[in-house]
Amino acid sequence: MAVDRKQLIIQAATKSFSLFGYKATTMDQVAKIANVGKGTIYTFFKNKEELFDEIISSLIKEMKSEAEQAIDPALSFHENLHNALYRILEYRMEHQLTIKLFQEEKEMGTPAVLDVMTRLETEIIKYIKAKVLLGIEKGEIEKCDPELTAFVMLKLYVAFIFDWEKRHTPLDKEEIAQLFEQYIFKGLSK
Repeated sequence: MAVDRKQLIIQAATKSFSLFGYKATTMDQVAKIANVGKGTIYTFFKNKEELFDEIISSLIKEMKSEAEQAIDPALSFHENLHNALYRILEYRMEHQLTIKLFQEEKEMGTPAVLDVMTRLETEIIKYIKAKVLLGIEKGEIEKCDPELTAFVMLKLYVAFIFDWEKRHTPLDKEEIAQLFEQYIFKGLSK
């Protein structure tokens, strides 16, 4: 069985980025972890940026796949959106690479990492926007600006999951679903 060198390099680079961050990862480290010559990496990738981009593209596909698996046609639009959003953010928290990237973004502000985090957020918003458009089309939610709605939904979720627990007891999945339902779908008026 032939060894897929490209896959080996991607796995090694993911490990290196996860351990050391983007800025501190070198092609020498990746070559060492992959147990290949540095020149082998350059047969597949022009540079570290291209290798990083490949890994992030894969990560985005996995995240979307996770979200889709959380959707159940028997559930309402609200429940499915909650499940998909929760799974996306759960995935981001579980995945060592995204954890390291969040840390590097905050601590160092590495431009390539800032770009990737923006790309991740943009892709998540595009995903939610598509679900919002589908909800509007099916008459499950009122007509609204789908991109702005997707942005607000994501930011509210991030606030519930990450920001709230900095100073409070973390909310469980059901509490988040109830709050999301209240603030997004019902509003605060009586």
